[in-house]
Amino acid sequence: MFAPALLHSVSYSGSWGQAFLTLEQFIAKAADLGFQGVMLMAKRPHLSPLDFQAHQRARLRRQLEQLGLKTVCLAGYTNFTADLEHTEIPHREIQTQYVLELARLASDLGGGLVRVFTGYENPASSFLPQWNLVIASLKECAQRIAPLGVTLGVQNHHDIGVGHESMYDLIRAVDEPNCKALFDAWAPALQGEDLAVSAACLAPLMVHTTVADYQLRPRYQYVPALVNYQAKTPYVQAVPMGDGFIDYKAFLTALAEHGFSGSIAYEMCSPLLGGGGLENLDSYARKFLQYLEQLRNPIAGMS
Repeated sequence: MFAPALLHSVSYSGSWGQAFLTLEQFIAKAADLGFQGVMLMAKRPHLSPLDFQAHQRARLRRQLEQLGLKTVCLAGYTNFTADLEHTEIPHREIQTQYVLELARLASDLGGGLVRVFTGYENPASSFLPQWNLVIASLKECAQRIAPLGVTLGVQNHHDIGVGHESMYDLIRAVDEPNCKALFDAWAPALQGEDLAVSAACLAPLMVHTTVADYQLRPRYQYVPALVNYQAKTPYVQAVPMGDGFIDYKAFLTALAEHGFSGSIAYEMCSPLLGGGGLENLDSYARKFLQYLEQLRNPIAGMS
């Protein structure tokens, strides 16, 4: 059974014009809403390692402990295939150092998980060298943070490893005990994957998943010569949990049935239907907890 429920601080970061809370305000908000832990955006305006030294880290840890937020995941932002056009810049070394700093920061806060991304496919190189670069980078990161007791979690956000088969291959290729999958349902749902199949495949390799729900909005472009419209790629609109096209019941049920017992975080990381006001953000967060609670009893009966 998955537990606990986390709230991702990106939701209150103001990044898409929504209401902004400081990191301390966000932590208090997560506890007040009823979450058991937090996923903290590890960059400005929230938890940049540049801005949080020993005394700030100690203060945050006290706040987390006082509020009973026992699970802390740091959300790192990496792209190991970045700027392959300019190989003289040591991007792999720079990002590896960033991940190592995040692991130290996570340890200082009492957390044990750092989320990373893989890489966007870069036209400056063919696929296989980029695949190998991502694997080598993840392996080095995992080895360097292992002495800190921190797990490297790989989320399927970027192009490399975005599908469940390739994510499975990726984690197996990295082959480090502290490198785990943080597979989420959004990307495979858009790609038309069977989410129960995806979850069943990756559940044994997973320690965490992040969720958000969406509806598809059709887009069209007028073609004057044909006096008609040409269909374009739909855009996705964030909506409350359970109101979108992603079959989270199938995904989360399959995870639980196949041994997943990790944390699940809710994020609001794009403009919301209903606007970005604080009241709407809070409403979405509460609806996520209600949705999760509705699933928990049937799922618990299967475990």
